Amino acid sequence: MELLETQDPDRKRLLETSDHHKRAMEKQLNEMTKKTDQMLMNALIIGGSLAATYFIISTLSSKRKKKKKKIAEAAAAAAGESPVQAVEEEEDDDDEPTLLSKVGTRLIDQATVILLDLAKQKLAEYMASRNKSDDHS
Repeated sequence: MELLETQDPDRKRLLETSDHHKRAMEKQLNEMTKKTDQMLMNALIIGGSLAATYFIISTLSSKRKKKKKKIAEAAAAAAGESPVQAVEEEEDDDDEPTLLSKVGTRLIDQATVILLDLAKQKLAEYMASRNKSDDHS
């Protein structure tokens, strides 16, 4: 049977063409897989950076609130007031953001700007490579 397939020149040419297209498609699939993996890795890095920044800021600010609450309760107990009333009064005084929250907000804003710029660059690179591959096709 193989002898007949190799003797027919048209069939042989078609099989070679088919094999060539198959290899080209596999190559394109591998390239797309690599690009997708890279994009996912970038997204995970950006998301992880934002999550880590949020976690650090929220942890630092919650410790400060707990300290303020304990100090307010101790002061209320010494003054003979109820701790709940003292904490409510303390919360009313917290309308102005603390230095730590201002720094945290600035850090989050800067990290967001940097990460969005990085994402924009990666997207532009991807679109340029996509347009290049479309032009070659």
